[in-house]
Amino acid sequence: MKFKITRSLIGAFCLSLIAIAAVGAKDEDDAAKQAAKAAKVFTEIMAAPDKAIPNTVLDKSQCIAVFPQVIKAGFVIGGRGGRGVASCRTSAGWSAPAFFDMKGGSFGLQIGAQATDFVLLFIGDDGMKSLLKSKFEMGGDASVAAGPVGRQAGASTDLKLSAQILSYSRSKGLFAGLELKGTVISLDDSDMKSAYGEGATAADVLTGKKAAPARVKVYPATLARYSRRRK
Repeated sequence: MKFKITRSLIGAFCLSLIAIAAVGAKDEDDAAKQAAKAAKVFTEIMAAPDKAIPNTVLDKSQCIAVFPQVIKAGFVIGGRGGRGVASCRTSAGWSAPAFFDMKGGSFGLQIGAQATDFVLLFIGDDGMKSLLKSKFEMGGDASVAAGPVGRQAGASTDLKLSAQILSYSRSKGLFAGLELKGTVISLDDSDMKSAYGEGATAADVLTGKKAAPARVKVYPATLARYSRRRK
């Protein structure tokens, strides 16, 4: 019993540190900063020779979300926390960006902390529906698989494209597919309010009902550089 209590306390402490890092200090320009960070990460990943997301896979996505510098920390019990930006295809091009939080826990032999960039591709209408819920669990509410990497990977991805979400991670310069089962994605109400005012929903923004303010257009504009297909 004593070990269980100690383990729980350590886990709670680690997750508390992650929550603090994920929330951070927010101001009126926070949404713009998040959009710019996400655009920068996506550009860097796609520019990596022979290690980027295959164009054939990218063009099959209905929505793309980028979570820059997600903090992963743990001591036996661990977790992750961070914020990101998502945009979906509409008949007019990529939608205005919606803002989300990423949180998740894990159990295993682990110690230390690191920052990781995550990219999520939502495949087809089913993948998009999970994002429109404003809160969902990957691997629970929506199936998830590690996404293929590299120019030659596109030809062998038919089986993986049965998943609703393809996930990728970049840590210490290495970019690869990674499963994120158990990770919860939820709407960031603070950044949504900063960008669109009170009451804006994920569905309003991602289906094109809300126009993107100039200060957050950098994210959908960046996606359009690599995939111009419209819905």
